[in-house]
Amino acid sequence: MSWWSGYRRHVRVEGVCHRIFIPRVRCGSCEKTHAVLPAFVLIGRLDVAETIGAVIAEVAAGRSGVRPPAARLGVPHTTARGWWRRFAANASRWAVALSALAVELGESVVRPSSEPTRWALAAVGSAWRSATGLPGWAPVGRWRFISAVTGGKLIATNTDSPWLIVGNRRFMPPTP
Repeated sequence: MSWWSGYRRHVRVEGVCHRIFIPRVRCGSCEKTHAVLPAFVLIGRLDVAETIGAVIAEVAAGRSGVRPPAARLGVPHTTARGWWRRFAANASRWAVALSALAVELGESVVRPSSEPTRWALAAVGSAWRSATGLPGWAPVGRWRFISAVTGGKLIATNTDSPWLIVGNRRFMPPTP
């Protein structure tokens, strides 16, 4: 891998937009390039991970709907609603993945809940608690840690190709 240019993008922190530079790296053998996102950035989102996480945590805990945390953080409620819907749609998948990470890092098993979003929020907390024992993660913060371990895809749309590529041929994988 070697550095390969980059691009500028906007990030909103506490209601103020900033332009940041996102470097890209290029694989010498396959010649593909990849963006190197900082942990405070989620794929395809303007707001930082802490803002998005604060809305998700408050709504998943059942303390309120989307509008109160969105208003407090200075985010349009329609944007926050989109974050919540994307998180809720993938909550079971993230709950399993983050629970497995927590167990791998020495935390106890997160018991499944009848509410997938609460289960996912519990898994986020468990993974974070177990990571704080590792050097360097405690000052990063819960939602930056989650952004880092999910590759910025916590609330991303499906960007993975459904095609299985073997050589130059593409195959649609069978459905289970």
